[in-house]
Amino acid sequence: MGKDLPGLQQVEAVVYRHVTPTAQIHWPLLCRRCGCEVWVKHENHTSIGSFKVRGGVYYMEALRQEQPHVSGVITATRGNHGQSVAFAGQRYGLRATIVVPHGNNPEKNAAMRAYGAELLEHGHDFQAAYEHSQELAQQQRLHWVPSFHPWLVEGVSTYAFELLRAVPDLDTVYVPVGQGSGICGVIKARDALGLHTKVVGVVADNAAAYALSFAKRSPVSTDSADTIADGVACRVPNEAALEIIFRGVERIISVSEQAILEAMSFYLSDTHNLAEGAGAAPLAALLQERASMAGKRVALVLSGGNVDRALLRRVLEGGLL
Repeated sequence: MGKDLPGLQQVEAVVYRHVTPTAQIHWPLLCRRCGCEVWVKHENHTSIGSFKVRGGVYYMEALRQEQPHVSGVITATRGNHGQSVAFAGQRYGLRATIVVPHGNNPEKNAAMRAYGAELLEHGHDFQAAYEHSQELAQQQRLHWVPSFHPWLVEGVSTYAFELLRAVPDLDTVYVPVGQGSGICGVIKARDALGLHTKVVGVVADNAAAYALSFAKRSPVSTDSADTIADGVACRVPNEAALEIIFRGVERIISVSEQAILEAMSFYLSDTHNLAEGAGAAPLAALLQERASMAGKRVALVLSGGNVDRALLRRVLEGGLL
């Protein structure tokens, strides 16, 4: 066992005051489709429909302990991180301001407002919203919540802790990569448990910054991140996340928009679960590697299920672009 195990158990105690552990389910139809033993970690079943809520509540707990005078927070998001900050802010009595790019998922926007957040629209993509949120934090003297931070990693690592204890002897876990908290949380939990499970990151072809950075072993930004998988729509990688990823990830797979949409459709038909684009990307990656993964025990992180209606309509039509 790793030295971080007691710390993870303490993090769990905080997270479970607000979040119920999620299931890891073995789906026979998915196994048949993928040619191996597949377990799905259902983070689409949290209170906000995403794994991000775990990081949000732990971050606010740590912030309250370290900076009790803080009364308001601000962050940028494509949706799930913002929902987690809004949810956690409400629980901890902190005013939350969320910056999203223009044209963001309307259902995610509505959910953030429902948790009491003030929503601001700025820029054409996540990076533009991210930079604007930093400026507003200084102007309005708000605490800025980054998209990647050790507190966020510790909080979201609890889903991996659950999965790896519940399903022994996993060969590989496929994890979507946005800004990196989810995959770094899996690495943290794996190492704390002293396991040898391989961790594979998954990005979209249209938002390949982390795949390019992994191949080069140094940060590589892209000019755009135009993908239906808004949870991985990042064009500037986080350097702190990359340091952990370089040490702990086996490989990073890039998948097409069509493959993501098809995987969303397969989740619906094989498990009757909604998977947003980022949540379906790991299944797309496993199908892409089907031959080499034959017969192995594999887990897929279904990181969220917050699909907007327009995209869901395409999924229901059979996963066609």
